[in-house]
Amino acid sequence: MASEWWCAWRNFCLALIQLHVSAAKSENLRRACGLVREASAKGAKVVALPECFNSPYGTQYFKEYAEKIPGESTQKLSEVAKECSIYLVGGSIPEEEGGKLYNTCAVFGPDGAMLAKHRKVHLFDINVPGKIQFKESETLSPGNSFSMFDTRCQLLIYPGAFNLTTGPAHWELLQRGRAVDNQVYVAAVSPARDEKASYVAWGHSTVVNPWGEVIAKAGAEETVLYTDIDLKKLAEIRQQIPILSQKRCDLYGTEMKKLKWKRMRGSQSSLFFPSSEQPQIRTESSTAERFHQNLFLYMSERDT
Repeated sequence: MASEWWCAWRNFCLALIQLHVSAAKSENLRRACGLVREASAKGAKVVALPECFNSPYGTQYFKEYAEKIPGESTQKLSEVAKECSIYLVGGSIPEEEGGKLYNTCAVFGPDGAMLAKHRKVHLFDINVPGKIQFKESETLSPGNSFSMFDTRCQLLIYPGAFNLTTGPAHWELLQRGRAVDNQVYVAAVSPARDEKASYVAWGHSTVVNPWGEVIAKAGAEETVLYTDIDLKKLAEIRQQIPILSQKRCDLYGTEMKKLKWKRMRGSQSSLFFPSSEQPQIRTESSTAERFHQNLFLYMSERDT
């Protein structure tokens, strides 16, 4: 059913929730779910929350706010996704498992099922003298696998919390670069800016089309950013500049490790999830292209 629902879409509405995150987890969850309902009522079929939406972003907070998955936060996301019959990208939350902490994003389908769980692979460490010093690696452990499921929506969503140093320098630049070199829509969703927080997020949640044009951009305050995603336009751009068909796999290849492509039990959609026990997998042209075309969730790996 899910795959048929998606294949019928030529255009759909995407909503990015630029949430003001407080120190009260229960309030963060209440506000997040309320804004998800608001976005759904306005026609959004895919809704995304920002990085660390239930917790202040900071190494001193991760242990205190961490929870199991499934747990309180993911249960509420599952319920609201089912209630609204939407795809919900749950930003990220601090996750605890086996004595380790992770920066983890969970994604839910219209039936409330958790479709994917992604642990941030590349942790964010930065030291710019006189501006900012921050090390996720002081408290967090990195994930060790890709998280992927196939919706054919050709959209990359990055929940991220860039700061006042990396934000103006890299936020839009990286999104436009990824949109052009993969010929996909790219959406990056940030927490709202709080000047009183120990870590001040940049804000400016943004959507970029496959031509590299910014088609929607928020300010720094709490808001919901709406964008119509036009898959016909994406197909036209790929025909105009056929990057994928011109890849030289006789000269280079794409290699993935610790990734298992597997259909989820009971699912009618094309859903895949990773296994850390799988041997190295080398992907040839068709698989590599499918990986780029169909990747829906890819946590903010470049930096925050």
